[in-house]
Amino acid sequence: MTSSQVSVQVLGLFFAGLLLLGAADDNKAPVIPPGEPKGADAAPMKLIPEGEFTMGTEDVGLNWHQGNPNEHPPHAVKLRAYWIDQFEVTVERYAKFLEATKHDPPLWEEDATGSAPDRPVVGVTWKDAIDYCKWAGKRLPTEAEWEKAARGTDLRRFPWGEMQPFVDIVNYNRGPWVSYPVTLIAVTAGLEGMSIRHGLKTGGTSPYGLYHMSGNASEWVADWYDAEYYAKSSKENPPGPEKGEKKVIRGGSWSDPPRNLRVTVRLKATPDYQDSTIGFRCAMDTAK
Repeated sequence: MTSSQVSVQVLGLFFAGLLLLGAADDNKAPVIPPGEPKGADAAPMKLIPEGEFTMGTEDVGLNWHQGNPNEHPPHAVKLRAYWIDQFEVTVERYAKFLEATKHDPPLWEEDATGSAPDRPVVGVTWKDAIDYCKWAGKRLPTEAEWEKAARGTDLRRFPWGEMQPFVDIVNYNRGPWVSYPVTLIAVTAGLEGMSIRHGLKTGGTSPYGLYHMSGNASEWVADWYDAEYYAKSSKENPPGPEKGEKKVIRGGSWSDPPRNLRVTVRLKATPDYQDSTIGFRCAMDTAK
């Protein structure tokens, strides 16, 4: 056998090996390349690292800064790493989803897409939020994932820390009436003057750089609601109750008082409920 024939055989074996490796990987989930992933909506996302945090609160009472019984007991939860949208889903992105899927529109102002494309979409049901996230190649975050993304690991009361809410760090307490361009705040921006007046270099963002985890729009999450779930929740990656009648809503909205802006607050509504205070953001698993 000549040296050239040997070379051809070696190359043939090499490429055959590559083909076998490719065939073995056919059933594996696609690997997300290094860096920030992009769903079909191209929304920027933040990586929440694997690790443990404390969910819920020990401080239960009637004062504005204290928790409700359904936020008790505090418990350690360990989560795998995941990605979550940096901003709430906007009117503009939701309009593209409607156009692509012919999905029924939410309860929104007739000119919302023209007058307030960068505001959070509200008036969506839980199923609407699920459908959007699936279209984008994502999913709704679990209740535990939402709280860690908003709170971090230092037991803070609000996304920005312990400081009580002010109108220049969070959009809240606006009353019962909403106008997309007037009442809601652009999801990519904070409120003017917040970092100057109160010394918050990152404004009202969470420890991971997420905007409006309190105020603006409250947000649907994946879990069914159970007031006593914390006493029986699994310690790792809790998925929420297997069944229920209502879904969990997190993060206070533009109409809420300070008490409902705390990162541990748990609200709920039936999956078909629509309200001008409720929006959402999506999450995504990391490569395994």
